[in-house]
Amino acid sequence: MMVLVFDLDDTLYDEITFVKSGYKAVAGWLHQHYGLDEAQVYHDLEAQLMAKGRDNAFNEVLGRYGIFSTAIVRKCLSVYRLHSPVIRLNEDAVKCLERFREYPKYIVTDGNKIVQGAKIKALDFKPDQIKKAFVTYRYGRKHSKPSPYCFLKISTLEGVSPENVIYIGDNPNKDFVGIKPLGFKTIRILQGMFKDVRKEAAYEADLNIRSLNELTEDLIRKNFNL
Repeated sequence: MMVLVFDLDDTLYDEITFVKSGYKAVAGWLHQHYGLDEAQVYHDLEAQLMAKGRDNAFNEVLGRYGIFSTAIVRKCLSVYRLHSPVIRLNEDAVKCLERFREYPKYIVTDGNKIVQGAKIKALDFKPDQIKKAFVTYRYGRKHSKPSPYCFLKISTLEGVSPENVIYIGDNPNKDFVGIKPLGFKTIRILQGMFKDVRKEAAYEADLNIRSLNELTEDLIRKNFNL
């Protein structure tokens, strides 16, 4: 039996949409508590994101408004992490999950367990879409990727060997290197912030695709003899 396991961020949905949703929540909080123009603050955060990425975005923007302090940055981070995100599955993900509706499907994702849990709740997976989502940090950071811990749990739950489990992820820095030696099959989707990253063979997946529209039973059987 074939079992599919998906990464979450930049695999089933675009992570940038979560970031922007969080920025809107922070902009609203800053308007409420400091009287800042909500739309302008959001615009500034988005511009900072595009120019320099997420690192220190709150520090930069708060400094621009003359209200920077470590306490306010911490509060902004809290609002960002605890907000209820407005995100949705990518269209190719919806079609892919439907295409494989007869197969067991799981998620394995790293990250803050509250943040990842909120994302999973917002995406509102149906039972025939995702059987269970594993947030690795719930089991301790030592079991985050590249640890095979959660993947082995899935193998045990389904009563299959690793050779029957296929993982689809986007990050070659950690998604595949820990599970390939155990026999898990791996597919890298070339999208998101890591799409142009190239690594040595041990870190790369067995197969690359550019969209989940390419993921079919024929592709899997042809490449993995399942």
